[in-house]
Amino acid sequence: MSPARPRRSALYMPASNARALEKARDLPCDVVILDLEDAVAPDAKDEARVNAVAAARAGGFGPRELVIRTNGLDTPWGEADLAALGAMAIEARPDAVLVPKISAPEDLAAVRARLPRGLPVWAMIETCAAIFRLDALGAASADLGVEAWVIGSNDLAKEMRCQLTVGREPLMTALTLSLMAARAHGIAILDGVFNEIADTQGLAAQCAQAAMLGFDGKSLIHPSQIGPANAAFTPDAAAVVWAQTVVAAFEAPEAAGRGVLKVEGRMVERLHLAEALRLIGVADAIQAREAA
Repeated sequence: MSPARPRRSALYMPASNARALEKARDLPCDVVILDLEDAVAPDAKDEARVNAVAAARAGGFGPRELVIRTNGLDTPWGEADLAALGAMAIEARPDAVLVPKISAPEDLAAVRARLPRGLPVWAMIETCAAIFRLDALGAASADLGVEAWVIGSNDLAKEMRCQLTVGREPLMTALTLSLMAARAHGIAILDGVFNEIADTQGLAAQCAQAAMLGFDGKSLIHPSQIGPANAAFTPDAAAVVWAQTVVAAFEAPEAAGRGVLKVEGRMVERLHLAEALRLIGVADAIQAREAA
């Protein structure tokens, strides 16, 4: 998939709720995650699995990426979840399978062994053990076709026994190390959820923090959170104009072979050109996504 594909907003929807699955087809999020795990009660797991498979087969999600989050392999439902998704016909598969509680490369290998190679995997980074194996997880992810990581901040905070504040001070080390490991291995990475649905200011602040850190987007628990997430992770218009200025400067004949330029009074290097091209690609992809 293109690294510029918008993943500003990834909304979890309980697969046990048929009405929610239907609603997801019309929401302005970039990613729909049909959840078989946390949002589904134990006695509804089998029904949720059937619903998710049926929804993927039916399609109708338009430009939205469709991802199904399974239960972990250490639960009574994980094996059946992966078996059902692995058995789906190629034309009816989701865009990816999101697997929780990935703590070691062996966890990824176990998941990959149960799914067709052509079905991308996303991994939840949500345990203390995972934080201490991020580089190994990144290398294994690149090797095994893992396209994205999703931070599971609730589970991580629970293991750490820390307070989950809006500013997430106790989690900053884990967040930044996860992001650096993902970037080092060419993996997309989405921020964790914000629990307080009614706290719009807190959500906006946390989205801004995640965008500042460098995350590709944010996972969400309610449709009302889509707008703020999309706004936070959409490149600022002024930043896009500056990126276009940088690209134009390096494309000028007099810049041929030069590694450093002075553009509107600012020193600009080739690394700034690469970032400018990435930003323009993201902005163009978002414009195309919203037009669709």
